[in-house]
Amino acid sequence: MKASIHVCEVLDLPKIHNRAGNITPIQGQIDIPFDIERVYYLYDVPSGETRGGHAHKNLHQLIVAASGSFDVVLDDGKEQKTISLNRPNFGLYVTPYIWRELENFSSGAVLLVLASMNYDEMDYIRDYQEFLTTTNEL
Repeated sequence: MKASIHVCEVLDLPKIHNRAGNITPIQGQIDIPFDIERVYYLYDVPSGETRGGHAHKNLHQLIVAASGSFDVVLDDGKEQKTISLNRPNFGLYVTPYIWRELENFSSGAVLLVLASMNYDEMDYIRDYQEFLTTTNEL
């Protein structure tokens, strides 16, 4: 199946309201379409900096703005789209072979990632020209 930015979508995550504060539980294969193997987060991103700049061969991710806001630029080698995330009960589902750039971080932003695999450097495509060549061969 050819990778497409149109498969990547913002998922409305469960939100349990409570006057003392809200909670959003996320369960693999229930709330998101993959099992969760790894969780990590980015924070203290300096103003004007970008993150990402890569694609994955097999990894599925859910990207959440746990605090603050940022933009995710998705690229499938043919089309691009930008998704703004700014609420902790919405997550962007990103499939394999989608190039992503993370930009426009607000002050104090925390980007939470739920990943389908443990870290594997061999799963990364870090060169954009290699990404374009690979996606054209799919």
